[in-house]
Amino acid sequence: MRYDEFLAQVRERGEYQNQAEAEEVTRAVLSVLASRITPVKAQELAAQLPGPLGPLVAEAGEEPAETYGVEQFCARVAERTNARPRTAEWDASAVLSTLAETVSGGELNQLLSQLPSGYAALFGKVELSR
Repeated sequence: MRYDEFLAQVRERGEYQNQAEAEEVTRAVLSVLASRITPVKAQELAAQLPGPLGPLVAEAGEEPAETYGVEQFCARVAERTNARPRTAEWDASAVLSTLAETVSGGELNQLLSQLPSGYAALFGKVELSR
């Protein structure tokens, strides 16, 4: 998937007004995700992402992985996007469900194996109500 296609998919799923908003949310979510996974996994994930998203994840994932659950994940996304936690959950799902369709099945499985089970729902289809 190309970078513009990735953002278009996020924009559609997140119901954002424009591509700039989709890009801002995408960068925030992927940066938080990268801080949650190991540096090696961040590098492997980065290799499968289009355009500037790969370097973003690689750089954000250079530090040792932090440990926190879905609620804290969404709180961190909310902080970066100046959104409410429920909106941040919507944002995370819009980005991560697109990510799930972008990377290989093996990569997705390895990524999910590093996260508590509660994260899997964020990688599914966006079916939340704002």
